[in-house]
Amino acid sequence: MGQRLPNGWRDLFIQLGLFFLAYQAYRVVRGLTDAQDALAFANADRIIDIERALGTFFEPGLQAALLDHAWLIDTANFLYVNTHFIITTSFLVWLYLFRNEHFYFVRNMFMVAMAIALVGYAVYPTAPPRLIPEAGFVDTIATFTSVQQDSDAVGFLVNKYAAVPSMHIGFGLMVAGIGIAATRRRLTRALWMLYPVMIFAVIVITANHFWLDAAAGVAVAAAAAFVASRLLAPVRPEVWSFSASGEAPA
Repeated sequence: MGQRLPNGWRDLFIQLGLFFLAYQAYRVVRGLTDAQDALAFANADRIIDIERALGTFFEPGLQAALLDHAWLIDTANFLYVNTHFIITTSFLVWLYLFRNEHFYFVRNMFMVAMAIALVGYAVYPTAPPRLIPEAGFVDTIATFTSVQQDSDAVGFLVNKYAAVPSMHIGFGLMVAGIGIAATRRRLTRALWMLYPVMIFAVIVITANHFWLDAAAGVAVAAAAAFVASRLLAPVRPEVWSFSASGEAPA
């Protein structure tokens, strides 16, 4: 089995360890923000005020127009719960095993994005739209599936106030960008181009993010790509550049 790994077991455990540390940092930030309910809702109200001032507070109206289409809501609920982890994780595994020369650049990009996002969650904890029914939002996942995202079991894994930035969008955009760059098939490239658009529709339809959260996620993805390519890759171009050979990863 070890012989099938691109760089052996040691390298694999290093990569798993890095992502484990990133998740532990996420849990620490979640612990810091769990008791900041008043601040999280105040920040969400500020986002609503900004969107209203811009004339772009469209989310409740869009969601209300779609609630009668049960198949669409069920699909959005399923995609919200599953794509963030399954598609992103599966893509990273595929990249590590079959496009390993690109993996280390992408890993660095994800690490930078997570670091920026964690700062955002700690400094600006924000309640998601689904927790603000008075603004016209419906928690579709709880209403249509009876799955409580804020239950103790789910809350152990998820920070309910980690709305800004939306890393559903951030990760989705990074995965899609690398997916487009790593394939020459037109159909596959087209599907990757549509992926972030689908994710945006899903997070709005399920009332898990405002569009401003998504915009922040785009900014984080762009910043992470810049840091990984312009600041980190020159340090070890033979390993950390997107076109690296991957002969000596670390």
